[in-house]
Amino acid sequence: MKIVTLSGQIEILSGLHIGGGDDVMKIGGIDSGVVKDINTNKPYIPGSSLKGKIRSLLEWDNRLVAYSGGQPFGSDLFDKIPEPSKKQAINLLKIFGDNSAKKDTGITRITFSDCFISDDSKDLKLSEAKYENVIDRQKGTASNPRQIERVPAGVKFDFSLKLKIFDEKEPFDDNENELKAMVEKGIKLLENDYLGGSGSRGYGRVKFLNLEWSDETL
Repeated sequence: MKIVTLSGQIEILSGLHIGGGDDVMKIGGIDSGVVKDINTNKPYIPGSSLKGKIRSLLEWDNRLVAYSGGQPFGSDLFDKIPEPSKKQAINLLKIFGDNSAKKDTGITRITFSDCFISDDSKDLKLSEAKYENVIDRQKGTASNPRQIERVPAGVKFDFSLKLKIFDEKEPFDDNENELKAMVEKGIKLLENDYLGGSGSRGYGRVKFLNLEWSDETL
């Protein structure tokens, strides 16, 4: 088995909101805060947010969503998809995991790390409060104002993921170049979509910087 690492940075291009659980009601304060590291009180990007979003985008890109009824695609649905789509579906399940009972593709290959503030952003402001409103369609006036916390544009996070590659002689028959290409395609799809909440309102545009693969054989 070989483990390859993809590392670099994520730069925020427009305010990012990945919600955190607020345990205190603050009158006149932020209505919806971002997730923060409990030890430093600084925002971070959970690896689970990256994994879920990238997987979802790849399932749409490979036309698998129609077969899963809105749930994550699994190997129990292989019989429903056309033959040309099966190779990509198998690689997707190898990378991101198979939630079905069959688990024909083995263990999940990818591991996303939580992304913490990069050293070159440590002196920047790390949060901003943005007012949101609902527009009354008849009166044309704003109502229900609320404050949403966001990580502002320009902040960078350190990014890293690891990808397991099994020898092609083993039963799972991994093709390293194909798995890497799918991960890279998912990252490109994310750059053209958004991360976190309220993407249709301009939130969550991101760019990946200085991405580089490295590997070690175990």
